[in-house]
Parts: sequence; structure tokens; C-alpha cells
Amino acid sequence: MKNLFSCLFLVFTFSIGLQAQLNDYKYIIVPKTFKGFKDENQYKTSTLLKYLFTNKGFETYYEDDLPSDLNSNRCLGLLVQLDHKTSMFVTKASIILEDCNSNIVYTSLEGRSKEKDYISSYKEAIEMAFASINSLAYKYNPAATKSATTAAVVADAKVKKEPSANRGGQTKNAVEENLAQPEIAPKAKSGVIENAAAAAVSTGAISKTSDSYVLYAQEIPNGYQLVDSTPKIRLKIYNTSMPEVYIGVNEKGNGVVYKRANQWYFEYYVSDQLQIEEIAIKF
Repeated sequence: MKNLFSCLFLVFTFSIGLQAQLNDYKYIIVPKTFKGFKDENQYKTSTLLKYLFTNKGFETYYEDDLPSDLNSNRCLGLLVQLDHKTSMFVTKASIILEDCNSNIVYTSLEGRSKEKDYISSYKEAIEMAFASINSLAYKYNPAATKSATTAAVVADAKVKKEPSANRGGQTKNAVEENLAQPEIAPKAKSGVIENAAAAAVSTGAISKTSDSYVLYAQEIPNGYQLVDSTPKIRLKIYNTSMPEVYIGVNEKGNGVVYKRANQWYFEYYVSDQLQIEEIAIKF
């Protein structure tokens, strides 16, 4: 149980950290030709990624058709890179986002496909990789605005605490550097997260749906599809590096599927609101 809590803590903090990072960027820049390809929009990879990021809520442009503010300041956007490999049996793809200094800001989970047709296999692999991005609640929030707001609040508190004789003095460089850095919240213990989530559900702060039907797991590449007794596919879950923690994908949304106290849960966002569903899975 302790290991499970640790895994859940890592998943939640990892998602929150990535969400905060991506929120600093206004645009996504998509190349028309990715490294390793000879042709423009080969296997429809560029149009697919532009569609996925746009559908997620990002302002997305091809690299040769940028808006004026992005053209003058490339640091407003993240450049998409596609890490991909193909063989006779499988196509693998990961989505990488780089800032204006070519630093990697985000790398998605690896998507895989065993489709023989390259267009179909790249589509399936990229969509699987994008599920980890889709599980994040993105909303553009300029870093400069946040830093300025933080500085103003701290400076105002400093003025109130200082004697009147010291007011108007210049701030030291070290303090200015600290204000420019984003605040880092202290790490919470996994038990605290567990209790907070349970409290939020019980008070109605987070919506919760309980499904009475049992879902049966059928193995697919990199995970399982969960079907009801009809049988109808209700949810697809993809493996992560942690046991009993999956990326979940269905028509409701993309999110995280995990097991806690012998109960499976599916968490995802709808309009920036966290949804939690109890699900029964038979493997």
C-alpha cells in the first residue's frame, strides 16, 4: 500500500508540474517535415499533430506560418519534435516539446502500433503518445504576469513590515532573483493527498461517478481494452512504468486509471474540472 501511495503521489505531482510548465507557453509550433522523414507531412504526421494540439486548446501553427508576436518572440511557443522508429513489426513514437533554447520541456509516453500501413501505424502511435498530454488541463498563463504579481505581493508585504525609515530603499539583487523564480510548494505526503482527495469527493468538490457494471479487460498492444457484457468497449488503458497505474482513454476524456484500497478509479478533466469514476475491472 505504501508503494501504491508513492506511485499515485508521483503521478499527481508529475501531472501538476507538467501542467504548470505547459501553461507558461501560448503557442505550439509544428514542423511540416520531422527529422527522419524525407517528405513534407509524411504519413500525415504534421497535420495529425496540429489537429491534436489545436483540439486540446493550444494555439497551434506550422513553423512557416507564425503569428507576428510569436515570429518576433519564439519563446512564446514550444516546438514539436517527433521521436519515432519503425520496424517490420512495430511503429514507436514519442512527442517532444522544446523551448526557444532547444531545451526539452516535455516528453510524452511512448505510443506503439502494430498496424502494417504506415499512415495507420503512425496515427495510432501518435494518438497513444498524445494521451499523456491530453490528460493535462492546459490553460495559458504567462510566466511574466505570474512573476510580476508575485513580486508585487511580496514587495507590498515587505513595505508593511519595514519601519517607515526603510521604505523606498532599493531591493537587493538576491531578493530580485528570488522573486523571479516560480514558487515551489512543499512536497506533501502521499497520505495527505489520499485524505484530501477523499475529502474533496465526499464534499462534492470533485464530481464522482460510480459505475455498477463490471468491465472485462482484453489485452491489446501496450495495455487493455475494457468491455462491458454487451460487449462494448468502454475504456482503453495503456501501461505506464508503474504497476496498477495506466493512461485511460475513452470518449469522456483522457486521464489516469489507478487502484486504491482494492478499488479502481478513472480520473480525467472536463472543462478544467476533475472527474473521478469508480470502475470495476476483471482481468
